Amino acid sequence: MQRIEKTKGKRPGALPKAPERARILAVDDDDRNLLAIREVLDGVGEVACAPSGEEALRLLLKEDFAVILLDVLMPGLDGYETASLVRKREQSKRTPIIFLTAINKEEAHMLRGYDAGAVDYVFKPFDPVMLRSKVAVFVELHEKTLEIQRKATLEQRLLEQALQAQDEKLKTERILRASEQRQETILRSLPVCFHARSAEPPFGARFVTAGVERLTGFPAERMTSEPGFGLSRVHPDDLPNVRAALLGAKTTGAYNCEFRWQCADGKYRTFLDQGVISSDPVEGANEIIGTLLDVTERRELEDKLLQAQRIDAIGKLTGGLAHDFNNLLAAVLSGLGLLERNSTLDQQALKVLDLTRRSARQGAELVNRMLAFSRRQNLKPEGVRLTALEETMNGLVAPVLGGLVRFEWHIDDSVWPIHVDVGQLELALMNLVFNARDAMPSGGTIAIRAANNTANQNSYDLRQGDYVVISVTDTGSGIPADLLTKVIEPFFTTKPVGKGTGLGLSTVYGFAKQSGGALRIDSVVGRGTTMRLWLPRSLTEPELRGEREQIIHPQYNGNGAQPSILLVDDSEALRELTAASLRQSGFDVTCAAGGAEALAAIEKSPDDFDVIVTDFAMPLVSGVEVIRFARSLKADWPAVIITGYADTRAIGALPSDVPLLGKPFKDNELIESIRLAKQSRG
Repeated sequence: MQRIEKTKGKRPGALPKAPERARILAVDDDDRNLLAIREVLDGVGEVACAPSGEEALRLLLKEDFAVILLDVLMPGLDGYETASLVRKREQSKRTPIIFLTAINKEEAHMLRGYDAGAVDYVFKPFDPVMLRSKVAVFVELHEKTLEIQRKATLEQRLLEQALQAQDEKLKTERILRASEQRQETILRSLPVCFHARSAEPPFGARFVTAGVERLTGFPAERMTSEPGFGLSRVHPDDLPNVRAALLGAKTTGAYNCEFRWQCADGKYRTFLDQGVISSDPVEGANEIIGTLLDVTERRELEDKLLQAQRIDAIGKLTGGLAHDFNNLLAAVLSGLGLLERNSTLDQQALKVLDLTRRSARQGAELVNRMLAFSRRQNLKPEGVRLTALEETMNGLVAPVLGGLVRFEWHIDDSVWPIHVDVGQLELALMNLVFNARDAMPSGGTIAIRAANNTANQNSYDLRQGDYVVISVTDTGSGIPADLLTKVIEPFFTTKPVGKGTGLGLSTVYGFAKQSGGALRIDSVVGRGTTMRLWLPRSLTEPELRGEREQIIHPQYNGNGAQPSILLVDDSEALRELTAASLRQSGFDVTCAAGGAEALAAIEKSPDDFDVIVTDFAMPLVSGVEVIRFARSLKADWPAVIITGYADTRAIGALPSDVPLLGKPFKDNELIESIRLAKQSRG
């Protein structure tokens, strides 16, 4: 049989030789028959022998065969049963089966064999010539199939060689034309088409593969019949770059451009067009040979990935800045407290002091909003029914919406409970409502709705699971498409200077991500915007919510004398101010400028300190390590950790009996934490 391998070495780009001979599986419980089959089929293919149906199935698990010769009568699994099992396997269900039989020549037995999956019968004793001829047909068919598959994998390489080597163009085109029918089937399944166009304006298409219809919705004839049709559908913003790339191809010999193209359904898709200058074999003039690849989904995923990476980077930066600001604000507030207690101030000075304290606290609130975006705030999630928030939300937003904006709440008890921090949820909804209000200066409607939804698979921003989708919809001016990916970035705002911080949507985004959900935005300019909060479903029913208790921070009232304090903080200003405040409250305070200094003091005089108050993040030795060392000397040593980080996960193995106090803190909050630490250790 003539094989394609004979073309090896004839020309560049020729197909490689098949990696191995076709394999034939012979199944018979008689070794003599297997030996005869091997001899008869020598040269047709490589014969593998199996003495039983079970062994044949084991061989089929390891490799593929061009044809199976199967004895009908065998102990154990007979031929019919073996054939039925072969047909049930996806990998072997199309492998031809030829039954070998010596007795079952009746029509009923033959029909049973065909029903089991046989394609032919050979009766024993078999004619060697007939058996060899029949097997050769299937082997040749198998090799042709493999050859088609090999040609498909080499298609792109053949095309590149055709584009780069003008002298090989005609030879390659003959090969492509010979395999055009089977190649077209493969190409239709790919998001790519091939084309040839004029190298001169308007760059009319001369040839386009049929796969273009799958990409654009237009048949290939439409592309070739109208010279200016291709460029007429390019997005106006991209058209100058496309023209420049095509014109430049005459100079550089190649081009590469990416553009948006309006398809038959009216929607724009993104295509990558690339090619080279070649000589038309008929007219002798230059033409452009190239490929058109649909990269819409790829670009969308890349944009989402870049946005996620940018948001994550900004979040890390924001979280780090927030930690440093917390240290500074803690020092400012402590200093103001000392000034107020130690100085006799007139009314004007007290007013200045109060304004300064208020500004510092506003700074602390700004830091909290930055932490919300960076997903490093402390959340206390619980089961929440959205219907329970209706009265609260109406009371919060109604006074600030004004008479021109109508607020509607459309949520009933059919909506699942959600697992979130209810206070942060209320803040997120208020941010969304206020953003919607600002988008409707002439009035309109803000509607809040909720629906149950299930994510059936993981996506770039959501894990698989059950969610409640809260929608906040307005009838305002909408958000331009080029700003949709920017509005959730911190400090980005379209409002005039002084009218917004740019942290509203960023805090909502951070809250949603930290809660295990997502924020998605749909907007049409001139028609309005819908903000959708995806929040995880609660697995337990929420308890009835009562009125929130007023938290009162008592002064230290522990038993006995006030404890002596070892205060550890690497911030000199905050350390000195905190120490002064504690001393004014009657505590005996010893300071350490860092973890290493604290370890030395503890090791030298472990009985001098009743309670350790330590910062968490310090160079070389952290606050947790200070506590761990102290408790290696005295297991019941009370301790308090203070930190500017809001992400408690960064603190690692924090002992459960160690209170955690976030910066900036009030004096009575620190005293209460010391009392709790002392109380928890007896």
